[in-house]
Amino acid sequence: MSSTPPHPSPRLVRARRLPLAGVLRPGKPSDIWFKPATSVAVATAIPNLTLLALGRLDLVMYTMAGTFCALYAHHLPYAARARALAWVVAGMTASIAVALLAASLTGSAVVLVAVGAVLAAAQKTLCDATRIGPPGHLIFTFISSASLFAPQSPGQIPGHLALTLTGGAIAWLVGMAPALVRPHGPERRATARALHAAAAYTDAARDDATGAAAERARAAGAGAVHAAWQSLLATGGRGAAARRALARLVVRAEEALAAPAAADPAALRSWAAGLRGTGAVPRPGPLRPGEADELLGLAAELAGPTVPLWRRLAPGSPLLPIALRTAVGCALAGYGSLALGIGRPYWALVTAASLYQANVTLTWNRGVQRVVGNLVGVLAFAAIAPFAHLGHAELVVSCLLLAFGAEALITRNYWLGTVCVTPMALLVTEFARFQQPGELIVDRVVDTLVGAVLGVAAAVLVTNRRAADRIEQAIAATDRAREHAEAGLAGAGAVESGRRRLTAALVDLRAAADAAAGEWWQHALPEQRVLAAERAGHRTLAATVRRRSGENGQAKRPATAAADAWEGARA
Repeated sequence: MSSTPPHPSPRLVRARRLPLAGVLRPGKPSDIWFKPATSVAVATAIPNLTLLALGRLDLVMYTMAGTFCALYAHHLPYAARARALAWVVAGMTASIAVALLAASLTGSAVVLVAVGAVLAAAQKTLCDATRIGPPGHLIFTFISSASLFAPQSPGQIPGHLALTLTGGAIAWLVGMAPALVRPHGPERRATARALHAAAAYTDAARDDATGAAAERARAAGAGAVHAAWQSLLATGGRGAAARRALARLVVRAEEALAAPAAADPAALRSWAAGLRGTGAVPRPGPLRPGEADELLGLAAELAGPTVPLWRRLAPGSPLLPIALRTAVGCALAGYGSLALGIGRPYWALVTAASLYQANVTLTWNRGVQRVVGNLVGVLAFAAIAPFAHLGHAELVVSCLLLAFGAEALITRNYWLGTVCVTPMALLVTEFARFQQPGELIVDRVVDTLVGAVLGVAAAVLVTNRRAADRIEQAIAATDRAREHAEAGLAGAGAVESGRRRLTAALVDLRAAADAAAGEWWQHALPEQRVLAAERAGHRTLAATVRRRSGENGQAKRPATAAADAWEGARA
């Protein structure tokens, strides 16, 4: 039976407060910020400098479409990254092909804006469905929207697409190059994050075991542990010993989440620190009873089915309302720019596309960040333009430095990264010919304001009442997963697969609750039922971890058999 109480008739919540406090506050940078920053700078430098030597900087936009793919998939293990980057390059090439074909067939700005809006919605939906990660759909939309308004003839399209594929091949090679030096780097980082998150929850639970801070830390810890397991599951078939050692550390993180009073946060942080570099993976003592079953659980999951993409896009998907918002908002922004007589409506379209997050509140936050970042960015452009206009070499160097700076800053706060993105976008328009800075600045400011205002308006007007329904579905899925795990504890099922299924359900429940918390025009959220489902689920998780650790039973298979089963599933 469900652990969550029945809910009363909900009341309709029409609007929620849109915050300003903290929206612009810088946060901690990502622990891998330098990877996309360095990758995009290196990948872009190779064709840009080549085109500079050939005197064909007018073709930079097409090679940049491919080289900007180097921004993606840095969180994935290299086997999965190779596939993901290939799909990113294919998706970028397909987007550019559609844009160039449309540009060659019509010069109607009205039609081109409509094509750009539909493309932006499709890119947003596919990036969310595939969970490709940052920077998501934005790079696709930025490049394809600009291509829509570039003069084009049908005979030029194959050559331009070849340049995009060439840039994509360079991006793929740059993205995969670190595997030669640190082949298990992504898995090590994911494991270190799980250990740090478990240590943070241990500290929070000891300070305030039932408070909101502890609840947030526990949810963050569960998400980090789930991500670590997913990273290990996505690895290739080499480095079996390193993967087994990392899996044992993730087990220790799980145990800390289950029993924070018995955990040692200093040891957890020490193991996380030991994962830096290329040294041996720390060993947290001798193999414990139950850890062999953990590796067997991983082997079974490797051989198990995955959710196909079409199911994530089926009618009723929570992605579809956001896709509709994106299409409507981008179209409104583009047409608004055209109505004002601005010559680059794709800037307004891209501004609107950049706003759409999981809910209205987060979209508003992104709108504020985008406007502030762009306004500061045009001032930065005014300062940089005299140097960039000294010559084409200075222009290329300026764009490379700004690309690096954008990735270095954007993980601290989106507006900081936009301070670099804005002048870079303005300079890219000058590869064909230098232009008057004043005209570019005015157009950019107007398009930013038009895109932000109409983009946020579309987010408010296009309702997403499925957000509350998604919570109900997530609660039901969590209850089913908890019952499955409890059946495993009672000897009627597999404990390991049940525990991992419950962990994933809890992560999805928290994501659904957070997304719905910022939506408008929906019924009041079942916050108490969410809290009850989370607490019941984490109690069951703790019981499964204690069972695995040997407190309530012993492992039934030796460690060698577990390792053989795990590696056999990869063969």
